[in-house]
Amino acid sequence: MITREMIDRINFLYHKSQTEGLTEEEKEEQKRLRQEYVKEIKERVRRELESIKYANNSCEHCGHDHHHHHHHHRH
Repeated sequence: MITREMIDRINFLYHKSQTEGLTEEEKEEQKRLRQEYVKEIKERVRRELESIKYANNSCEHCGHDHHHHHHHHRH
């Protein structure tokens, strides 16, 4: 779960690493936070893609059904 605090902490560690540098503990913490963050983002993307995939499938079935019901009248 990505929390506001987690984001703030990642930002804080990033800026500190750019300015004065991090201690070994902070480097470890930064690595853990980033892994957690990336894992969460990947999960979200996967869920998004799955819901989009299912939505598309049902739309296609819908579309195909409608085509069967249309009778083309030739003049």
